[in-house]
Amino acid sequence: MTTFYRRTALVTGATAGIGFEFADELASRGMNLVLVARNEERLNTITMQLRSRYGVLVELLRADLSVREQVDVVAARATQSDIDLVINNAGYGLNDSFFENSVEAEQQLLDVLVTAVMRISHAALPGMRERDRGGVINVSSVAGWMSSGTYSAAKSWVTTFSESMAMQLRETNVHVMALCPGFTRTEFQHRAGMETETIPDWMWLDARQVVRDSLTDFAGGQPVSVPGVKYKALGLVAQYLPRPLVRALSVMSRR
Repeated sequence: MTTFYRRTALVTGATAGIGFEFADELASRGMNLVLVARNEERLNTITMQLRSRYGVLVELLRADLSVREQVDVVAARATQSDIDLVINNAGYGLNDSFFENSVEAEQQLLDVLVTAVMRISHAALPGMRERDRGGVINVSSVAGWMSSGTYSAAKSWVTTFSESMAMQLRETNVHVMALCPGFTRTEFQHRAGMETETIPDWMWLDARQVVRDSLTDFAGGQPVSVPGVKYKALGLVAQYLPRPLVRALSVMSRR
């Protein structure tokens, strides 16, 4: 079983949705925080809330993870010995197709969803391995098992990367896990301009429960966490169905 050290957690995309719920839940468990996000006003507000509510130390780090130099500032902070947990959560989606988006928009998406995850993990994990404690949770998605454009492709990378790191660290007390939620009630869909009215209520997950379930799986040493019985079943189907059927289902889901 992975030991869950409660010193300092670095959380990207910490001002909303799953990232905020991670910050709030970890603070409630006594962890100090380094919160990373683009919106400085939100960072300030959330920092004051968490300090007042839980009495933990909260550090702000404003950064746009589509900008390499700013990613490297976050990565440098992740190397420091007080960081026992990194949550790579920052992300967003593009509502238009690959052929409608500019190449700059597609590149920026990959910079945030893939390159930032790789660089921050690469910075944090060697020190954790040397200290023989800590870990990384990379927020991926069940979409990574589908064929739904660049977002799915990026999340497929995040899941496979996390599993690979978990296997390479299996003889240590350092753990890496991919969190693969389904539809979760956050600002994500609104920011991406996605239509959600046709998604039935039973398909939605609660962001706080997603976080709590993932932390339980992380403490248990799971390489992949899929919160919710319905998405556990969907994930198994998507992974083991013949790929032509998965592609067909992906096309139907976009109609």
